[in-house]
Amino acid sequence: MESPIEFSSFYRLLNSVKEGDESQKELLEAELQKYKNGDLASSHLHELGQLFLFIGVSEIYKYTNEEDFNVIGNFSKEQWEALSDEKESGLPQYLANKMIKFSKNNNIAKKISEKWKKPQREINKHTTQMARYITEGLIDVLE
Repeated sequence: MESPIEFSSFYRLLNSVKEGDESQKELLEAELQKYKNGDLASSHLHELGQLFLFIGVSEIYKYTNEEDFNVIGNFSKEQWEALSDEKESGLPQYLANKMIKFSKNNNIAKKISEKWKKPQREINKHTTQMARYITEGLIDVLE
């Protein structure tokens, strides 16, 4: 049986950057690079979640045209609404769709399957759920 997938330590780190802790910015970027490559993953689903965290944070930067999480965390309701209108999608839907699309376009299920010796259908089965799970966590940090 696999251990539960959770990223609370990452979300705490992201929140501290959002709250203005400048000393954590480099650590956040280092973590994101590790997540991009799956360097510290403990399972196939953990790696998928880490990759989705990397994509999610990257896409938040693109969505907002801002790369400072402290600034993003202080956006007003009106700013979020304007972005939603501009992008023709709210941030949660935008993020989940970007994660799923990236996964499909880059054969992530196949790559993770080969690395962890798991059937592709196992990764595919969890792709949408993982995208939603990671998106919820990112949105919680921003609220």
